Amino acid sequence: MRVPRQIGVYIHLPWCVRKCPYCDFNSHPLRGVLQESAYVEALLRDMQHESGRLKDRVISSIFIGGGTPSLFSGGAIGRILDGVHQYFNLQPAAETTLEANPGSADYAHFKHYTDAGVNRLSLGLQSLDDGQLQRLGRIHNAHECLQAYRQARDAGFDNINIDMMYGLPGQSAGEALDDLQQVIRLQPEHISWYQLTIEPNTAFARQPPLLPDCDDSCKIEEGGMELLTDHHFRRYEISAYSQTGKECRHNLNYWHFGDYLGLGAGAHGKFSSRAEVIRDVCVRHPKDYLQHAGSRHVRQSVPIADTELVFEYLLNRLRLVKGFSLDDLQDMTGKTAEEFIKMAGKSIQKRLLCIQNNHCSPTETGYRWVNDILLDFLP
Repeated sequence: MRVPRQIGVYIHLPWCVRKCPYCDFNSHPLRGVLQESAYVEALLRDMQHESGRLKDRVISSIFIGGGTPSLFSGGAIGRILDGVHQYFNLQPAAETTLEANPGSADYAHFKHYTDAGVNRLSLGLQSLDDGQLQRLGRIHNAHECLQAYRQARDAGFDNINIDMMYGLPGQSAGEALDDLQQVIRLQPEHISWYQLTIEPNTAFARQPPLLPDCDDSCKIEEGGMELLTDHHFRRYEISAYSQTGKECRHNLNYWHFGDYLGLGAGAHGKFSSRAEVIRDVCVRHPKDYLQHAGSRHVRQSVPIADTELVFEYLLNRLRLVKGFSLDDLQDMTGKTAEEFIKMAGKSIQKRLLCIQNNHCSPTETGYRWVNDILLDFLP
């Protein structure tokens, strides 16, 4: 199997002001004082512990996610990034993203984040409709969304992603597209535009809201794609649209089945060797991470079985509009083109997958039914 030299680093800051009813991420409502300094020290211990593992790798991207990373001060983010420089080989001009929510971001932090080395900001707006923001349990309003965006520009960010949802409770196609149009007018470099789904073990799963039906959701998706294309946003992944050259390099690494180190409570990682591919997961609770960071007890490592490799590969690669070459599939999983085509027979017959010139990609219909395609590859 091919071993990528470049690797990403994901850093998880697990606290948020309040848990949103749709959120199934490993996030914990902040109760009391933020344990900022102690958590940063734990991350630094973990980096030192993992430094030998990455001695032959070059870090091409860093993504600081959560939770709500913008609860942390610019000084804390600076110490984290200094640790990355100290313990790992960081590529010059590596993409460094930080997530921020308008309702919890101290706008004064934005300038400190850029000074610390953050060069890409991801703003979790989700909607610019105050009623929808309330229904989504967000702690900000539309005015604060716009203010956060302006403050980010003033702080010097020239690469901004905006997260937006559609298919919200009671949302019509016109309302969804108006929401998207307002964000397009802001002229961000990147828009992540994705459908609200009800995930298990969330407040919405326990008390589901009434969402648009399948037909209405399709109308919204088709109208939004047309709108984004008309304004020069290129779709390169199922729910990611960017201006030319502004694709998220960190996420592209995931979707190309690349390797990455996960740091922080509940963070996941993936490492390839000539012999196997390993998935890592850190202990989920911040209390346990604070206790065990810097030791072998902080993360569990499990090899991916050979029978699961193709499924794992496709779980990522099928998200990309460009698809993948069958040579790359064989390099990463050991599965030949002939073996893969045999496994993909049902999806090819249903015209969900197209294979041409040793290359595979989902069809337009296939993008909507990726989960159905993946069923053919379950071990």
